[in-house]
Amino acid sequence: MAEAAPNIDKITESVDTIKTELEAHRYICSDQIATAVYLAYHLRKPILIEGPPGVGKTELAKTTADMFALPLIRLQCYEGLDEAKAIYEWKYGKQLLYTQVLKETLDEVLQGAKGFAESVGRLHEFGDIFFSEEFLEPRPLMKALKAEEGCVLLIDEVDKSDHEFESLLLEMLSDYQLSIPEIGTLKAAKEPPMVFLTSNNTREISDALKRRCLHLYIPFPDVDLEQRIINARVPEIPGELRRQLVAFIHELRDMDLKKVPAISETIDWARTLLLLHADSLDPALVRDTLNVILKFQDDIENVNAELTTLTSKATKT
Repeated sequence: MAEAAPNIDKITESVDTIKTELEAHRYICSDQIATAVYLAYHLRKPILIEGPPGVGKTELAKTTADMFALPLIRLQCYEGLDEAKAIYEWKYGKQLLYTQVLKETLDEVLQGAKGFAESVGRLHEFGDIFFSEEFLEPRPLMKALKAEEGCVLLIDEVDKSDHEFESLLLEMLSDYQLSIPEIGTLKAAKEPPMVFLTSNNTREISDALKRRCLHLYIPFPDVDLEQRIINARVPEIPGELRRQLVAFIHELRDMDLKKVPAISETIDWARTLLLLHADSLDPALVRDTLNVILKFQDDIENVNAELTTLTSKATKT
């Protein structure tokens, strides 16, 4: 049996209903996050989500798509990203094939033409056909505009792209439209996309882009919120072990490490400890599984030097 479509009006009637529905989809969030999603939906504005890697920025867009039962269209940003990969590309092979067909029927096309000007005019009509939507290969931004029933557009890690690419986004983010020189302006379908942009703060985002977006910063969660997140994502883990592992993670975040563990590492560690049938932290268990939560050998060595003290603090009731 097909899943019933969600009642979007019901879901979006208040910040509390947004928060409740996100939590029903196992995304445990603060009031600020739920408020940002509520405003983005009703104001039809994009959200620029900033914060450390692994705190749930991308996951918020994915969960919102699930919550509204909308398709998720994702554009992963990187240095050198341009309009051919982000907006559209011409189907050069198809254009070449049609050009070849035109050459083979050239006499038929020009039959009865009087003079050079009329011949050129007839050929020009075919040129217009070659640069029509039929010959366009839509990329994520154009696909999002053409989605008839709406979608969630995730522009992930926009800080990894160039400043020039940000300029390409401005028209899309302000008016939900794109200008294609050979065709004209392509506007959003009946429902404009909900747009989420994420940034890990590796560089400063331009003021022009920020002005077009709501701003949301997602920090590392406090102890209580992170325990609720683990309970939602790994419900099988014993409550005392959950308390201990979250306490240990927060001890690590107070240390001077190259990369402190994010929520995603906390979840991975919880699953690891569950797989190993652990019921409490001890130094040997933590030492054997540190590579799950720490990604640099220098960090692992620094933590190993204080492992007994850190474990003792985390397990203290």
